[in-house]
Amino acid sequence: MQNASMQIFDTSRKHQNRMRGNGMQGDFDFLRAEIADRMSDRLLEINRKFENILDLGGDFARLTGRDAEHIILSDDPLPIEANSYDMIASNLCFHWANDLTGILIQLNRALKPDGLLLASMFGGTTLHELRHSFLAAEAEITGGASARIIPFAEVKDVGSLLQRAGFALPVTDMDTITVTYEHPLKLMQELRGMGEANALFDRPKNFLRRDVMMRACEIYQEQHSNPDGRIRATFQILYLTGWHPHESQQKPLKPGSAQMSLADALKAGGKPPAKE
Repeated sequence: MQNASMQIFDTSRKHQNRMRGNGMQGDFDFLRAEIADRMSDRLLEINRKFENILDLGGDFARLTGRDAEHIILSDDPLPIEANSYDMIASNLCFHWANDLTGILIQLNRALKPDGLLLASMFGGTTLHELRHSFLAAEAEITGGASARIIPFAEVKDVGSLLQRAGFALPVTDMDTITVTYEHPLKLMQELRGMGEANALFDRPKNFLRRDVMMRACEIYQEQHSNPDGRIRATFQILYLTGWHPHESQQKPLKPGSAQMSLADALKAGGKPPAKE
């Protein structure tokens, strides 16, 4: 994973992409809304009312109708005070963090004792069809390859970061959601509308050649389409759950094992991952 000295993502470009997406006509909230709903379902299983909530990113509270303080994910120190919140939520933002460990440490510090962190982010296999199609098209036409899709974290790596940041009862799990589109260009438009366009520091600075784009679309349709002609797009969702330490919490049998179930961590039976 990233550390503070590694600037993989251009946060200024990411902000520009988000603002541009907000200005596009159309409803591009469907995936964020679905994940916010799944996160909300997890909270229903916890026998507790959270009074002071921080929404890092702004989408979770807006999409679920909760009252919360809102701040934006940033590489700068977050404007939050220690021991301030009962819960911190973040919906599909962490995959843009240059220093996720540093952010998690700040969030743990901002939680009250026995306060909850609940977050979601895109994981490793997200958009693997689009990534493969671009790589294959560029290799075929130009003899090279460019970074068109950002790298996504693996669930095991994220789990270790929660432990490193000092969270108690750290749990990570994942869903895989497959969405179909009429054409690869429809998927790319959806990603732009979500503000998920390429914001890598080493992204290509020139416009994508039309012949490469068209060939990538052909490869996508040839290799990743359903019998009805609609193309598939995979979104792997990682869920992060952790608690600020408190003496009342259940302790794992072995220090560092972190092998408890999601149900144990949420103090109730959890909702199983949805199937494709």
